[in-house]
Amino acid sequence: MSASARQSVPLAPTHLAGQPVVMDAAGALWLPQHEMLIVSDLHFEKGSHYAKRGLFLPPYDTRATLTALEQLCRIYRPRTILSLGDAFHDPEAEERMDDADAARLDALCRSVDWIWVLGNHDPYPPKRFCGAVHSTVEIHGLTFAHEPWEVPEWNLAGHLHPCAIAVRDGHGVRRACFVSDDTRMILPSFGAYTGGLNVMDTAFRAVFSRAFQVHLLGKDRVYRVPHEALRPDGRGRYVGRLPRKG
Repeated sequence: MSASARQSVPLAPTHLAGQPVVMDAAGALWLPQHEMLIVSDLHFEKGSHYAKRGLFLPPYDTRATLTALEQLCRIYRPRTILSLGDAFHDPEAEERMDDADAARLDALCRSVDWIWVLGNHDPYPPKRFCGAVHSTVEIHGLTFAHEPWEVPEWNLAGHLHPCAIAVRDGHGVRRACFVSDDTRMILPSFGAYTGGLNVMDTAFRAVFSRAFQVHLLGKDRVYRVPHEALRPDGRGRYVGRLPRKG
């Protein structure tokens, strides 16, 4: 898919701090004016973290996440990539990375202006990979932080791994999503093995004092979901079709 086609994915133009932003169905955010690609919660080496504790998951999460990120780089050709915290699942994750995976990440970091925002899972700067490191950083009038309550407004954050259950005409689906209002946005987790917190959870009330918008990730596009179509967890297993455009 071409960059121009990819940028037509959202149902309507979205702006933060007066700047256009593009929500990609892969779970990344694109700032076209600044050629900046933003991803959150990559959680590299989550699989190996759990394997050390006897819970064996397929050891391909880092590889899958890198592949998805490389694909977006081919589409958008970003000048800057900003990782919005929790890039590594734990402080030792870098050392567990397969050499081939580490080489791929190193190549990505060197191909752009890479910015690391530190998260609760990775509170220290990476040792093996280049890039600027910040706890929070302000760029182009927007403040980037891992946790959404760290700054009052014009904030892009991650941390909560937002997802939503959307139901229409008796059919529904549970997917990762973007959550936003006029002044802030929470990105979905980009990592392959990351779960999600339902946007109906009280944690989101601490972030958004007014009504928020939900954009659900589909296979090829992003769906804006009205509040009346949202459901909390615990009302059955939703695996059906995505809501129709409306």
